[in-house]
Amino acid sequence: MEWMREIDGYCERLTPAYWAEPVNAVTNAAFLVAALIMWLRVRGQGMPLANLLVALLAIIGLGSYLFHTHARVWAAIADTTPILLFILVYIYAVNRDIWKLKTWQALGLTALFFPYAALTIPLFQFIPGIGGSAAYAPVPLLILIYAALLRGRDPHTARGLAIGAVILIASITFRALDEPMCNRLPLGTHFMWHILNAIMLGWMIEVYRRAMVHSRFS
Repeated sequence: MEWMREIDGYCERLTPAYWAEPVNAVTNAAFLVAALIMWLRVRGQGMPLANLLVALLAIIGLGSYLFHTHARVWAAIADTTPILLFILVYIYAVNRDIWKLKTWQALGLTALFFPYAALTIPLFQFIPGIGGSAAYAPVPLLILIYAALLRGRDPHTARGLAIGAVILIASITFRALDEPMCNRLPLGTHFMWHILNAIMLGWMIEVYRRAMVHSRFS
């Protein structure tokens, strides 16, 4: 793998310079703000997976910052790996703590995310204009599936998940529009992917936190 190969994938980047994407870089602070808010909300509540999700949320911001400043293959990996880990931990948390599955069942169902993504990403690639954002499109679909399945069992959590999915769909839309809108908006729209994603990921942790609190008093 060419770890140091430069990547120029966003409208704002015009040169290989460190600060070639100042807005895309700085807006990653939204992830850190969201992580801080959620850390204050989950600390001391005996929710280790929620704390892990908060830590991953902060790491997502740092990884994305590295990518939008260094813009190399190694930085792209630092950007995408914590996102994948957040998705997997969240799926496991819902499977174990909301669906009340045994640990091995929750892990097995979580592992199905990989064949699910392998099957659905090529389908989303047929959508005109979605481009590289097709890799993220299966996630809001999966959230909506979980929301639909939980509707009868836990309507409040189902509603929260559906709200998260809608925010993520809007976020993916801005990510996909970055290149097509480049001529009209030289700044691009990728920075909105950061802001909305920070809101969405923080919200998803809050949905899990509320579900955990509710389960303790039900």
